[in-house]
Amino acid sequence: MDDKPTVPEPGSTIPKEELEQLTADIVAALKTVYDPEIPADIYELGLVYKIDVDDARNVAIDMTLTSPGCPVAAEMPGWVENAVGSIPGIGQVSVKLTFEPPWDKDRMSDEARLLLGMY
Repeated sequence: MDDKPTVPEPGSTIPKEELEQLTADIVAALKTVYDPEIPADIYELGLVYKIDVDDARNVAIDMTLTSPGCPVAAEMPGWVENAVGSIPGIGQVSVKLTFEPPWDKDRMSDEARLLLGMY
């Protein structure tokens, strides 16, 4: 399943090329955050549901965890905020945890499946 989060573009005052670069930088930053119980990053695991970049370059991320009882539930949003917030030109970063829809392994990328031997 290739359910990658979307960054809305219509109506943005950020030039298209800059928005594309910011999106690539955000994805790269998200790929530095790992679920400590699974040796794969949160982006490839499909834990990131939505990325919104507003005209002031503030970033809002909706994400989930592999389970509601995840032992790093309190820390993970801070890790994501720090990773994305370190990108030059990014404003405020907010991370919202959601469990709707619940995460399942079908959200993982082919890269994550290969890494975890799930083929």
